[in-house]
Amino acid sequence: MVLDSQSVMGADTVGADTRGYDAGKRINGRRRLLAADTLGLLLAVVVIAASVHDTVGVRSALHRMKPLRHRSVRHVWAGSGFPDKSVEFARDGLGTTLAIVRKPAVRRGCEVHPRR
Repeated sequence: MVLDSQSVMGADTVGADTRGYDAGKRINGRRRLLAADTLGLLLAVVVIAASVHDTVGVRSALHRMKPLRHRSVRHVWAGSGFPDKSVEFARDGLGTTLAIVRKPAVRRGCEVHPRR
């Protein structure tokens, strides 16, 4: 499974209680966290305020997957925005492994990251 998040702008009609400010991307809106299998099929979607840290989002996504009983998911790859505490949470709480995929040291333009 691949796990990643994206901050998106919220419209004026979106309530202030469900949106927040992502200082890293300078966006006032929401953060959507997607969990997809290696075929690209969605397994879980979590929408939180953009001001909420990825730690909360990754825990919510993993909790939502537990009752769905995705037995085929044995390994999770996540972007470098997710903290190392998520690795321990996935291992101890859900019995799955979570690997943080870091960006390559040498980066030229737009490149596809391995396993992400």
